[in-house]
Amino acid sequence: MLDGRIDRPRIGTPVAAVLFAHCFTCTKQSIAATRISEALAMRGIAVLRFDFTGLGGSGGEFANAGFASNVEDLVAAARALEALGMPPAVLVGHSLGGAAVIAAAEHIASAQAVVTLGAPFEVDHSFQHFGDAIATIEQEGVAEVEIASRTFRISKDFLEQGRMQPQAQRLAALGKALLVLHAPTDELVGIENARQIYEAALHPKSFIALDGADHLLTGEGDAAYAAALIASWAAAYLPPAPTETRDLPGTVQVETAGGKFTQFVRTPSHEFLADEPASYGGDNLGPTPYDMLLAALGTCTSMTMQMYAERKKWPLERVIVDLEHTRDHHKDCTDCEDGEAIQAIDRALTIIGELDDEQRARLVEIADKCPVHRTLEGELRIYTTRVD
Repeated sequence: MLDGRIDRPRIGTPVAAVLFAHCFTCTKQSIAATRISEALAMRGIAVLRFDFTGLGGSGGEFANAGFASNVEDLVAAARALEALGMPPAVLVGHSLGGAAVIAAAEHIASAQAVVTLGAPFEVDHSFQHFGDAIATIEQEGVAEVEIASRTFRISKDFLEQGRMQPQAQRLAALGKALLVLHAPTDELVGIENARQIYEAALHPKSFIALDGADHLLTGEGDAAYAAALIASWAAAYLPPAPTETRDLPGTVQVETAGGKFTQFVRTPSHEFLADEPASYGGDNLGPTPYDMLLAALGTCTSMTMQMYAERKKWPLERVIVDLEHTRDHHKDCTDCEDGEAIQAIDRALTIIGELDDEQRARLVEIADKCPVHRTLEGELRIYTTRVD
C-alpha cells in the first residue's frame, strides 16, 4: 500500500493535476516535494506526492523494490488520481524520481508533459552512494548501506533493476513535452546529465538552469522558483480550466479554510484568502484582517478623491494612500472583551498631478469625506445573529 498526500488549491477546482516523484531515498515530505507541491497548489494545480515502496509511510521492502518498482508505483499513483477524477496532466520527478517519470510516461496516457529536476541520465548513477558495498551485494545478495546518515538494505535485484535502463530510447520516443530543470552547480548529479537528457529528447523540449541552487533545492526560494517555472511552462499543456457553477453569496461571507488562521472570503463577485503572517503562526496566504481594514479605507479614499477631481476637471493623475494601524492587533484579540477602541490609523496622501496648493488642500478635505472614513468614525454598531 502506497502512502500519498494531495496538495489542493485553497480556492476553487484545480485547473489540473500533477504527479510528483521524490528523490532517491527521500520521501513525499522532502523539502523539494513539499515546497514545490505547495507552490503549485497556490497556482491552482493539485499535486499528488507519495512515498515509493519501502519509504516513508508506504509498505513493502525498500531492498526488494528498485527502479522497475518505482515505475510501477508511479503508474499506480496515476491511476489513483484518475479514479479521483484528476488524471495527471504533468509528471514531475526530482533526482532519480526524474528518471522514473521518464520511464513511466509511456504508461500514463493523460500526461501531456514531463519535468525533471536534477535528474540523472543513467539510472545506475544512484549506485555511487553504495561505495564498496556493491561488491558485497553482488556476492552475498544483500547488504546494508548508509545514505545521508540513514541505513538501507540493498538487494542484488535492486542493482539489476537499475542497470541497462534504456533512458535514451525512452526520451527519443517520449511523445510529450519535456522541461529539464538542473542546477549548474549540482554536486550530486552533475549538469552533464541535464545535457544528455535534453539532447536525447525530441522537441518540444526546454532547459532552464536553476542557477545557485543545490541538488535538494534547500536554498531559500529555490523550490518556489522551480514551481513557478513549472507552472508557467506547463500552462500550454494543461487542459482548459473547469468552469465553476457554484454561486457566490449575496453578502460578504467568511469561512474557515484550514490551517491555523486561513479564511475564505467571498463577496458577491470575488473570492480570496485572508490569513496571518508566519511570524504570528499563520500561513501568510492572504492579507490580514487589519490589512483589509486599511485597504478598505485606502481604496475608498483614493476613489473619492478621483471622483471629486474628475467632476471638477482637475488634472489629478494619481493618488497614493499609505496607511498604518498603530496598535498591536494581537492585543486586540486578547483584550477583545474590554471594549477598547482602535487607537489610531495614520493615513498619508501623495497627490500627483499639476495641481495648485488650494486644489491639493481641498482634495485632502475630500479624503475625510469618503464613505468608509465616515463609517469608521461614525456611530457604528455591529449586530450579531447566530444561525442554526
